[in-house]
Amino acid sequence: YINGSPQNTFVPGVIELAMKNDVRIAGDDFKSGQTKMKSVMVDWLISAGLKPVSIVSYNHLGNNDGKNLSAPSQFRSKEISKSNVVDDMVESNRILYKENEHPDHVVVIKYVPYVGDSKRAMDEYVSEIFMNGKNTIVMHNTCEDSLLASPIILDLVILAELCERIQFRKCDENEAGVSVENCNDECFENLHPVMSILSYLLKAPLVPRGTPIVNALMKQRACLENVFKACVGLPAENNMLLEQKLLCREERRGVEEKSNGIVG
Repeated sequence: YINGSPQNTFVPGVIELAMKNDVRIAGDDFKSGQTKMKSVMVDWLISAGLKPVSIVSYNHLGNNDGKNLSAPSQFRSKEISKSNVVDDMVESNRILYKENEHPDHVVVIKYVPYVGDSKRAMDEYVSEIFMNGKNTIVMHNTCEDSLLASPIILDLVILAELCERIQFRKCDENEAGVSVENCNDECFENLHPVMSILSYLLKAPLVPRGTPIVNALMKQRACLENVFKACVGLPAENNMLLEQKLLCREERRGVEEKSNGIVG
């Protein structure tokens, strides 16, 4: 079961039932536009040493989603799922942010029937920079809300079905190199029923108890890519490119010969 809405469907009893019956669940709330951009922007700002101190997001739309969100109780759940997306990135940098310090973060959603499915999203990011300066970034996005969400539904269904078929085997240091042929079916386990691996496509990732929540978009995507690479026997993505940053023997010899006047 994949929860594409922001309401609190996965109460503790539901999660326990899913774990007891080994049923795959994932949530919450499809991540299609504004929140996806926010997870990229905040990750970039904080990684660059800029300190977001105010994040204000405004939306208006006229489809059924907008109508439902005009109810205060429905909006509150949406506000939470949209607001929590910056929390782990803020907590990851204690140089910029003190304990329990967070940027002012406001989310506004209005129902405007005339615009229909053509959703408008506006964001303002204010950050503190060098010498007490201020940096302000303002963004405007117009999109067809349902057309963004529909492919996400397809991707989630396909990925969830694939994850249901993935099995792995834990081994200790003494078992390194044991071949798959020497294992029986009892050696292998399924992935956890709570599919945090699908966080890339969901605003408020549901994770197993005690597991850190990751909202940074590129980290979420890297998780997906590396898990599926492991499934086909490929090494995990490594962006060090260390082999490109070392001077090979031939290059070193050429440099030494030039400096000694042997060449040229």
